[in-house]
Amino acid sequence: MMSHKDDVSSVLYGVLKNTLVGTIAVWVTRNGVRRVGWVRQGMIEGDNWSHTDDDLLSTTFKQIQEYLEGNRKSFDLDLDFSGATSFQKKVFKRLADIPYGRIVSYRDIAKDLGDPLSARAVGQAVRANPLPILVPCHRVVRSDGKLGGFSGGLHRKVALLGVERVDVEGPQPESKVHPEVLRLPL
Repeated sequence: MMSHKDDVSSVLYGVLKNTLVGTIAVWVTRNGVRRVGWVRQGMIEGDNWSHTDDDLLSTTFKQIQEYLEGNRKSFDLDLDFSGATSFQKKVFKRLADIPYGRIVSYRDIAKDLGDPLSARAVGQAVRANPLPILVPCHRVVRSDGKLGGFSGGLHRKVALLGVERVDVEGPQPESKVHPEVLRLPL
């Protein structure tokens, strides 16, 4: 079988089923993990979805499972941000530096990046994060300490924060998050 390392254009994928946050699909390239996403019910039937035997996929699945079980606080994986803008890459790097179990606001990330007026742009970059869980966009909330949004659905954001022992009063955008928002820089 050809490995993603043998062909620069290849993208391999696999799925991790029955996790705390549903079925997770992972795509990898020779440069690293390219995308993490959730699979809707019924999408993995038939030949369209399968688990590809690949070292990077296996390692990624293992680390995600360890994280979801509360046994891993950070990831040791090569990440492939091909296609991301330079601004998005800055935001993703900043997201990756948010400590396990802590939350920050979109506004604080904007200030930390040197442009306090770019909170909306930060929010758009966070929404475009191709690697949820690995690049912990679930740790970003509104500046008023409320949950805000999440591309994978608020029930998943609440579950991921719960893994990290962050309490959320419910899965609505207006739900309060505890502990309070951390101020940057960390």
